[in-house]
Amino acid sequence: MRGRAGLWRGVNTAAFVLPFCAVILFPFAVMLSASLKTNIEIYSGAEDFRWLPRNPLWSNFWSLWTRVPLMGRYFLNSAIIATGATLLATGVSLPAAYALSRLQFRGRRLFLQGVLVTQMFSPIVIIIGLYKLFAGTSVQWFYEILAGAGLGFLIPAGAPETLANNLFGLILVNAAFNTAFAIWMLSGYFASVPVEIEEAAFVDGCSWWRMAVHVLMPLAAPGIVTAIIFVFIASWNEFIFALTLLAAPERRPVIVGLFSLIGMYEVQWNLVMAAALLATLPMVVLFLLAERHITTGLTAGGIR
Repeated sequence: MRGRAGLWRGVNTAAFVLPFCAVILFPFAVMLSASLKTNIEIYSGAEDFRWLPRNPLWSNFWSLWTRVPLMGRYFLNSAIIATGATLLATGVSLPAAYALSRLQFRGRRLFLQGVLVTQMFSPIVIIIGLYKLFAGTSVQWFYEILAGAGLGFLIPAGAPETLANNLFGLILVNAAFNTAFAIWMLSGYFASVPVEIEEAAFVDGCSWWRMAVHVLMPLAAPGIVTAIIFVFIASWNEFIFALTLLAAPERRPVIVGLFSLIGMYEVQWNLVMAAALLATLPMVVLFLLAERHITTGLTAGGIR
């Protein structure tokens, strides 16, 4: 009886989940199908429409790199922006989230709610003011610090003097807009870690830093990994700020670089879909590698 009950439970779960999976994966199936077609097939009428391409053109993925010579640079810029923003946002969020979960101070709950409210506002409302601020903010001092520390080789040739048209400026923007979400997620996860574990470490003679590195961080690893992945994906997919703040083609991320395939009179949708599929693959790989941590972090972070 138990075996039959488990079988029916599995069947019911599959019947409920599979339609949702089909709806979610349908756009990716269309994207893959379009990336293997010619533009003529994509624009064909209803009488000639086919879901699967007649002759799959895997060459679309190779011709993409010749049609857009800067495509490799676009991917590198996206990696730099997403990695820098993730490191900065995580570095700021970890101590802030720990303080919110452990320290009792006046206005703590109001501050946490304020952090959550900031996620409800659209970034586009400040885009003009932000551009004017970045265009008037010099970063020459930052270059001097890098040169003084012997890291002058990190400064690219022809680096802009302001935050506008600068990858560093986009890193700051993405970190700022994703820090609130990371704080909210990490504070909920830190709150689920028993305080007694930290107290036991202090009793055993651990300093605060040693406790944080060897006790707290391993226990909070699923939540930290979840926050890192969400910040990385949000920074990788960010479009509005990248389009507005980065004017030089060689500094654009891949999301903005796809615009080079959209012409005035014609859109090469097969190449656009091929590029979009390639831009999606790093996120898919990241999810597959950290799936276990994401599931644990999301579920444990919701426990109070």
